[in-house]
Amino acid sequence: MTIFDTMQASTPVIPEKYTQMNADELTYRICEIKEKMGPTLFLPGHHYQKDEVIQFADARGDSLQLAQLSASHHEAEFIIFCGVHFMAETADILTRNDQKVYLPDLRAGCSMADMATFNQTEKAWSRLMDVFDDSIVPLTYVNSTAAIKSFVGKHGGATVTSSNAEKMIKWAFNQKERILFLPDQHLGRNTAYNLGIPLEQMAVWDPIKEVLIHEKDIKDVKVILWKGHCSVHENFTVSNIHHIRENYPDMKIIVHPECSRDVVSLSDHAGSTNYIIKTIDQAPSGSSWAIGTEMNLVNRIIHQHPDQQIVSLNPNMCPCLTMNRIDLPHLTWSLEAIEEGKPVNQIEVDRAIAVDAKKALERMLERT
Repeated sequence: MTIFDTMQASTPVIPEKYTQMNADELTYRICEIKEKMGPTLFLPGHHYQKDEVIQFADARGDSLQLAQLSASHHEAEFIIFCGVHFMAETADILTRNDQKVYLPDLRAGCSMADMATFNQTEKAWSRLMDVFDDSIVPLTYVNSTAAIKSFVGKHGGATVTSSNAEKMIKWAFNQKERILFLPDQHLGRNTAYNLGIPLEQMAVWDPIKEVLIHEKDIKDVKVILWKGHCSVHENFTVSNIHHIRENYPDMKIIVHPECSRDVVSLSDHAGSTNYIIKTIDQAPSGSSWAIGTEMNLVNRIIHQHPDQQIVSLNPNMCPCLTMNRIDLPHLTWSLEAIEEGKPVNQIEVDRAIAVDAKKALERMLERT
């Protein structure tokens, strides 16, 4: 389901009363319901959520970590996932059937995940099989829809995270000669390059034009990158790097590997969200950093480390717009609906899709 489809679907619209309540009223109701429901309610919050929401999270983390935590909270009957659609899908796949997952606002999608649809992937796979025969293992970033995870699982592949992508790509190359990496070309390119695969042995599949873009002999291609990207991290540029180097020569630059290859290559450090957080946590007082990742998280890190000089690598950066769909009115609505026995916005992955998607997830979890 694309963001457009999600927004157009016939789903409940938030009642007007919630948009008319002030922050104190909303906060009171959230706290009241959380206390009343106790351990039967679990509220995971992704790092990119804004402060007004993340303050209520029972756990903070990345998408896979939060899905796993949801499954491990055995008493939790209701999981209100403060993140985006694909994250809630993963939680639904990993949790028990009697645990229900809800997304406070169904408009909270992910542009990257929507850049690879099931039909596009099936077409691409057929064309690539014609060219490369049965020599490809598909891998998908966890930032993908359940349908894409299912496709990958069905064809012997696995999911990856930004933390374990190197390990999973090594695993894939022990299976077959080539990999297809969905849906983020930048994470795939940066990881493969770190493993010693030259850029000329990487090609890009354009799902819109349905063509494979490559520089050298097609027989030398080892990594096929899906032409997708994170709309947030692609906004960090080489010009941003040069600005920091020229104006803050002693400042270290740390970025997420969803940034472009040029940006990553010019940075001092690159790694997952957890890597960025831990690096700053362990940095000495007085150190200075420019961080290339989502703005809500950067602002939170700045607030948590007043003894360090920290800026966003791109000073004009905006928070992730779809993450910001989750707000106090929607969270309160979601909780009150459950309290009233009329829950809204449940995320249910079709069981047939979930079976193969879980295979892709488990192949990764068994190796990391």
